[in-house]
Amino acid sequence: MTEHTIDGTGIRTKAEFMAAVAAALSFPDWFGANLDALYDCLRDLSWLPPGEHVLVWRHPEVLAEADPRTYRALDDVLRDAAVPGRFRAELTGR
Repeated sequence: MTEHTIDGTGIRTKAEFMAAVAAALSFPDWFGANLDALYDCLRDLSWLPPGEHVLVWRHPEVLAEADPRTYRALDDVLRDAAVPGRFRAELTGR
């Protein structure tokens, strides 16, 4: 298992989250920074080594308070993109 951590203390917008997740998971340059592209990249991850990759999003409550609608949409994508043994997300610090 490989953890990829996002420090959510400074994430208050969708754009900030997209930049953070792209950096944490080394997304390819073609990542479109929208919800569909996020889902597609999370389901692919072919540029990463084989094995389970866990996105650890620390302090997601910062975005949840700043932009509840965006937070809910991102949370839905993270849940929908989960593949046992390949990708999952953990939200901590709520």
